Amino acid sequence: MQKHFPTLNHVAMLFLALIIAAVVCAMVGYTIERVAYRPLRRAPRMAPLITAIGMSILLQTLAMMIWGRNPLAFPQLLPTDPIEVISATADRAGAVISMTEIVIILVAFAVMGGLLLLVHKTKLGRAMRAIAENPGVASLMGVNPNFVISATFMIGSALAAIAGIMIASEYGNAHFYMGFIPGLKAFTAAVLGGIGNLGGAMVGGILLGLIEQLGAGYIGELTGGVFGSNYQDVFAFMVLIIVLVFRPSGLLGERVADRA
Repeated sequence: MQKHFPTLNHVAMLFLALIIAAVVCAMVGYTIERVAYRPLRRAPRMAPLITAIGMSILLQTLAMMIWGRNPLAFPQLLPTDPIEVISATADRAGAVISMTEIVIILVAFAVMGGLLLLVHKTKLGRAMRAIAENPGVASLMGVNPNFVISATFMIGSALAAIAGIMIASEYGNAHFYMGFIPGLKAFTAAVLGGIGNLGGAMVGGILLGLIEQLGAGYIGELTGGVFGSNYQDVFAFMVLIIVLVFRPSGLLGERVADRA
């Protein structure tokens, strides 16, 4: 069983990687907010969206120029040997999980718990919610919008760095395009749960994962493997389209009435 558990050295290396990545990405996020988004604070709503797409392409291109097109091997910081959870029998398939996947789940819950506490129990979190609700009124009440928005970008970028480390640990490699599909799925999970609802985003992520896995399994079996695991991403984006059409506010979001 020892091979299933990480050594103290590996845990220390993983923790150090998370800290360094979070700090570096937080600084990058702060720079992007100052250079690309702050000048557009009073611009039409489409301007920040177009800027976000442009910054995404720019960052991916810079990463490709610095580290190359080919995937880079990521050090194995955690054991990847499968741990049997449910034994396979003649009537049912078994279930396994690796220590890397266990750590990813624990880190995800810890990060979401910390984020919920930050947003709902701290002065900075109250300022974030005030700026999101009404920046003008929040400014009149003494909230510094520039500081709050910059802090929000830094926190979001740091969390993205943690997610990147976890993804690289799971797949054993890192490449310049690795964040594109997970980013789209994160958006899908947020829409599914309800934009602006942190708990809803986590519920949406869990539901999206279940839909992907169960959809790939059952639909793949029904179609004789024609629509199997290769179509997991398709199932995710089908969910996004369905939610946007029938319930744009998400499962846990509040419906907002249109005002004349």
